[in-house]
Amino acid sequence: MAAAAAAMAEQENSRNGGRNRGGVQRVEGKLRASVEKGDYYEAHQMYRTLFFRYMSQSKHAEARELMYSGALLFFSHGQQNSAADLSMLVLESLEKAEVEVADELLENLAKVFSLMDHVAFVKGSSQSGGSGRLGHPSHTMLALTWKVEQNYCESRYHFLHSADGEGCANMLVEYSTSRGFRSEVDMFVAQAVLQFLCLKNKSSASVVFTTYTQKHPSIEDGPPFVEPLLNFIWFLLLAVDGGKLTVFTVLCEQYQPSLRRDPMYNEYLDRIGQLFFGVPPKQTSSYGGLLGNLLSSLMGSSEQEEGEESPSDGSPIELD
Repeated sequence: MAAAAAAMAEQENSRNGGRNRGGVQRVEGKLRASVEKGDYYEAHQMYRTLFFRYMSQSKHAEARELMYSGALLFFSHGQQNSAADLSMLVLESLEKAEVEVADELLENLAKVFSLMDHVAFVKGSSQSGGSGRLGHPSHTMLALTWKVEQNYCESRYHFLHSADGEGCANMLVEYSTSRGFRSEVDMFVAQAVLQFLCLKNKSSASVVFTTYTQKHPSIEDGPPFVEPLLNFIWFLLLAVDGGKLTVFTVLCEQYQPSLRRDPMYNEYLDRIGQLFFGVPPKQTSSYGGLLGNLLSSLMGSSEQEEGEESPSDGSPIELD
């Protein structure tokens, strides 16, 4: 009896799904006809009305599908503003539904992003409230798109906030081999790992380190590694798991020659010490100028996730 009831329920869900899909297709046909006639404003407003109607009924997939097809339609007619607005609604549906972003969805997002002005999209996605969240799909999509365009600085920033350690590592390998010096092979991944840790993302920090060191053609198998800085990062990740302040302190002291290669390393480690090892904040913050602004941009969204207030005037984060 239970099996029969389950089968009947599954059939009913299938029929409902088919009816819903058919309904979406009919709506799409009417909206397409309006756009083809040049009634852009009316069609745009109808798309928005239907989006919020679907969302209120928790029909997130239908809302997302309709907005995606609408965005492509408006792009094909040169209606950039309407297309960009519907693309923002695609992101909003992902955020509200809190679904896992599959590869197909990422490809769709990348497609609409490639059709629009990048600056407008970044501005719109930040205003939507989603792009400030760690792991939000807009960061992954932006990171991948900038990577394809070989804008590695922008790509790295968004990978850090996408929490995609493997994707970040692949980008860094490409960045290092195409633009970096052989002597800096260890510095590319060291900075990324430290920044992930400053965002309290231990899992991505470990993934980016392991993936990068395994895939980079200039790095010999390890650990241990030939490059002292790579050994430091390896030990640091182990120390973070252990949480022992004495281990962290000795590690930083022993590897100071390597850490002096970039003045930001010790700034990051100060923060990591506070987050993972209970190091008290400095009485007088050393974060100022360019260093402070960089740390602020990296860590601001992470702290807002926890309900902490970030400076509204763009000033550096105060750690005292």
